[in-house]
Amino acid sequence: MTSWVPVAEGSHFPVQNLPYGVFSHAEEEPRVGVAIGDHVLDLAPLAASEWADFASVFAAPSLNPFLALGSRAWHAVRQWLTERLTDETYRALVESELIPLDQVRMHLPFEVADYVDFYTSEHHARRLGRLFRPDEPPLPANWRHLPIGYHGRAGTVAVSGTPVIRPDGQRRTPGSTSPSFGPTAQLDLEAEIGFVIGTPTVRGQQVGVDDVREHVFGAVLVNDWSARDLQSWEARPLGPFLGKSFLTSISPWVVPLDALDGAMVAPPTQEPPPLSYLRGEHDFGLDLDLEVRLNGHVVARPQYAGMYWTPAQMLAHLTSNGASLRTGDLIASGTVSGPGEDECGSLIEITSGGSTPIVLPDGTTRSFLEDGDEVIVQATAPALDGARLGFGAVAGRVRPASHGSAPAPTGAPEPAVAP
Repeated sequence: MTSWVPVAEGSHFPVQNLPYGVFSHAEEEPRVGVAIGDHVLDLAPLAASEWADFASVFAAPSLNPFLALGSRAWHAVRQWLTERLTDETYRALVESELIPLDQVRMHLPFEVADYVDFYTSEHHARRLGRLFRPDEPPLPANWRHLPIGYHGRAGTVAVSGTPVIRPDGQRRTPGSTSPSFGPTAQLDLEAEIGFVIGTPTVRGQQVGVDDVREHVFGAVLVNDWSARDLQSWEARPLGPFLGKSFLTSISPWVVPLDALDGAMVAPPTQEPPPLSYLRGEHDFGLDLDLEVRLNGHVVARPQYAGMYWTPAQMLAHLTSNGASLRTGDLIASGTVSGPGEDECGSLIEITSGGSTPIVLPDGTTRSFLEDGDEVIVQATAPALDGARLGFGAVAGRVRPASHGSAPAPTGAPEPAVAP
């Protein structure tokens, strides 16, 4: 399948993708568009020109009205878009609504209702377990029985490019008997995949593993920035709080789940077999190749296909107690990490808690992120017809704390169990 819109080889946005985002052009108000090649297609005027009954949802400054229409509408609009971008007879109609991507500003694509972050990579969990609890089994007793997660702060989810202001907080340095307050010295990245809820549920309704596609609209890239020293001091006994709530960055483009049909693979074998509510006939993993760059240098290439718990199992567990879903909920995977040394999706893994700094090609070393550092996470996936599509990127540059400079890192953070 090819589009009459020129798409450069290697572009993340071929016609097989058609991810949705919210953009503004010149002094105009933000509205919904779809990425195709090096352009964004302005959906509201295109739909209005055809008197489409869904035109109004694309004039909104977020995807939420469209997401709330449900899966039948998502499929129908995708088919409508594909036809107009592959059939030359629509060219004159559509061309006038194409805007070069370098002329637009991207915004947060949807209003985040709730944010839940899981802990679904066994390799990530084992590395942190060995680091934090060297005299105990690396995995907690419950880890292979349920997808562990925590509720994050929806209000600090921001679009790619938002500055990463180094957070202040309480932290206790190794050897000290009391904490101090100040900028984190152990600022970290976490490369993740997030899933965006479209169709809500009512309180008390459980979502089965085989029902996930009725509720999940699509996926985004996530960087759940973490202050490891704050996290390790505060996280006992209730888990992550201020060490993670200062900023979570997401990519501006939401890749529809329909575009990822070619990336769906069998999930890893789970032992022991999960309880019945976590099993289904049509569960799937995703063959996604991630790439993490620090100051332009590749430091990791994690693969999502090896994640132990699947997106459907995350959703089934989240709703198993009757908790409701809302349009705009963000469900994140937790750090994506694989078995190889080059597959670690966080610096705390790459540097063994800061004890073995990495050396970048420019000769500088890093245990954790320093002021001025820029992190860019990207991901690609196969399409059904052999093409390859991408998520764009989620990027962020570290700025100094508002109340002073960060102290020099003093070693690994104290033990903690957290995504």
